[in-house]
Amino acid sequence: MSAAASATPRPDTPRHDPPRDRRTRPRSGARATGRGLPARRPLRERLKRDRMLLLLCVPGILYFAVFFYLPLAGNVIAFQDYQTYLGFQESPFVGWSNFTALLEQPEFWSAVWNTLEISVVQLFLYFPAPVALALFLNSLISSRTRRFLQTVVYLPHFLSWVVVVGMFQQVFGGAGTVTSLLHDNGVSVGNIMNNPDTFILLLTSQAVWKDAGWGAIIFLAAMASIDNSLYESAAMDGAGRLRRMWHITLPGIRPVMIMLLILRLGDILSVGFEQMLLQRDAVGAEAAEVLDTYVYFHGVVDGDWGMSTAAGLMKGVIGFVLIVLANKLAHRLGEQGVYR
Repeated sequence: MSAAASATPRPDTPRHDPPRDRRTRPRSGARATGRGLPARRPLRERLKRDRMLLLLCVPGILYFAVFFYLPLAGNVIAFQDYQTYLGFQESPFVGWSNFTALLEQPEFWSAVWNTLEISVVQLFLYFPAPVALALFLNSLISSRTRRFLQTVVYLPHFLSWVVVVGMFQQVFGGAGTVTSLLHDNGVSVGNIMNNPDTFILLLTSQAVWKDAGWGAIIFLAAMASIDNSLYESAAMDGAGRLRRMWHITLPGIRPVMIMLLILRLGDILSVGFEQMLLQRDAVGAEAAEVLDTYVYFHGVVDGDWGMSTAAGLMKGVIGFVLIVLANKLAHRLGEQGVYR
């Protein structure tokens, strides 16, 4: 028999095709694509399949649409000489005149400087407070003590700023408890609530007392997601409590810290309208005038709607730019940030 004949396969030799991967088979009711993967269902079928989930999203979508996105149309006032009796359509268009007049006002730049100064101080003093409180609560061994302290530090968040400022007035005011106690011991501090030099520290202490416990909830949730085997392995290797916190806990909550820091930078020009408005008359406009109160007094009180809207629009644009830049910086550092 020749070599060519021996190389020719016999007609009765069965063929063995390679087994077909079951993952490439199209599912029932789905069309197969050229790559062997199931095609996406039509939009009508997907809407019918997820109709209950979509209905659950409707209240949230309506809330943001009515109270956040729909009012954005009112920013057209920034480019008009808006008159309330004429409305949007008949008020004359003035272009960038409101922005030009706004940048020429010394009161506006004073409000910008006060806002930035207060925001920077609160960024360095207030932002670490919830992290430190969460680390302290997470280090407690007794679950009963932890739950009790969590309840205590959460409660101030549900108080209004009127109550908080009133409580601080009763403690640190001219006839307050702390002021009277120091005066009886020969230390005269005056009325801390009316002192413009310590006003920023007073605002920061109020924010820490009111919202540090509420802000710690997010960090406690992030700590709960850390694998306990990491702590056990570190303890077996001889790592103490501080070492475990530095090398396990803080790296575990770092993505959450960066995300909240980015959001805080985007809101850096907002320092609390109610808190500032309640204490503005006590310390004077030179120390307590911020962008929010500037918009309120020049827009609502004085009726200069165009210029105040221009100030609010500039504030929103600057906050958006800060979020984008901070998010890009987080991506360069290897973190996820707010969005990809």
